Amino acid sequence: MPSAARAWHTTMSAFLANEGCATVGFEKSMWTVMIDSTRILPGAHINDFVIACANRQVLDGFRARLLDAFEGTYEEALQHYLGCEVTRDMEKGTTYLSQTHYAVEILCTYNFWNVTPRLTHMQPNTRLNKDDCDKNPAPDFHRHYGSIVGSLGYLVTMTHPDLARAYSKLSKYVQFPGKNHMLAVKHFLCYLRGT
Repeated sequence: MPSAARAWHTTMSAFLANEGCATVGFEKSMWTVMIDSTRILPGAHINDFVIACANRQVLDGFRARLLDAFEGTYEEALQHYLGCEVTRDMEKGTTYLSQTHYAVEILCTYNFWNVTPRLTHMQPNTRLNKDDCDKNPAPDFHRHYGSIVGSLGYLVTMTHPDLARAYSKLSKYVQFPGKNHMLAVKHFLCYLRGT
């Protein structure tokens, strides 16, 4: 049902408010609460929770109450979330996010796994403009271009902000892509293969 997501969010928010949680700024899917002088940061995407806390005992207590209130499972330490791989080094205090699996999936889907990698995300001196647009692109060509650019968007917003400028240039022409735009997208995929 269309209203199911809203009903779930309302129910979940009521439980968290009852636990003393408050939302973080304008973000309605991130909360914070102090329990026994320890800050807990629960975050949610639909019904998948990530809970951060420096005190394992406090974290386990909060998690137990959450799982008692809602049927669910505890998946141990965070390794994957929303298509990202999470690698933590507790001794060094570092956390790394990557989307290697997602990037490989994109490259395999569009047959760009066995290509020569490029050193730059766009061909040097590439100037994409409206003159390169095809005002009536073939439906398959149009769909293919839009599909590739759409796939790259999630990668750029999650773990590759370094590619945002090139992605922005490519996404401007999703409505009326031309041959030069497709060549630029293919170059972008070759660069992605190299990373």
